Amino acid sequence: MSTAEILKSVGLFSHHDLLLFEAYSVYRTLKKNDVLLQQDEICQSFYFILSGSFFQFRFNDGTETIIDLHLQNEWMYNHSSLIEQKPSETTIKVFEDAEIVELSLNNLHSLIAESPSFLFLGRIFDQASHRTYLFDHALNPLQKYNYIKKAKPLMVQVFPVKMIASYLKVAPETLSRVRAKN
Repeated sequence: MSTAEILKSVGLFSHHDLLLFEAYSVYRTLKKNDVLLQQDEICQSFYFILSGSFFQFRFNDGTETIIDLHLQNEWMYNHSSLIEQKPSETTIKVFEDAEIVELSLNNLHSLIAESPSFLFLGRIFDQASHRTYLFDHALNPLQKYNYIKKAKPLMVQVFPVKMIASYLKVAPETLSRVRAKN
């Protein structure tokens, strides 16, 4: 996916804006199990996933709990850590070899200073965080599973049942029963 396609997925940007984005963003390749953000580090960047997949998790009393699952063509970051510049409560780790475009918070501010079009990008990130909050708090596990099955069918293909169950906050056996009924 090109820079133009990344930006067109979220709004209208001029050719000059595309060149600015390319100048301020960094292309990176990562291998399976690489850590993009370690728990207790401060998140400094937004990431667009060109290929591969990631999972975001935290440890609670020695148990790994999946907070989010990320696929290609999605933006990914730790919202509270990035916006409040406080230590992350989660780790972001590569599940499948990946290619990403990284945009630091400082560079986003520079982009906004050079072109007001990038204010729209900041609003997109805030809306995504709000949608995640609603997903986590307004839907029951069955509704969440049906949503990801329809809206993100690749997620069900990429991640194992155990990870999806943790993400949905249900036991793997419960998820297996739900999947059998569908």
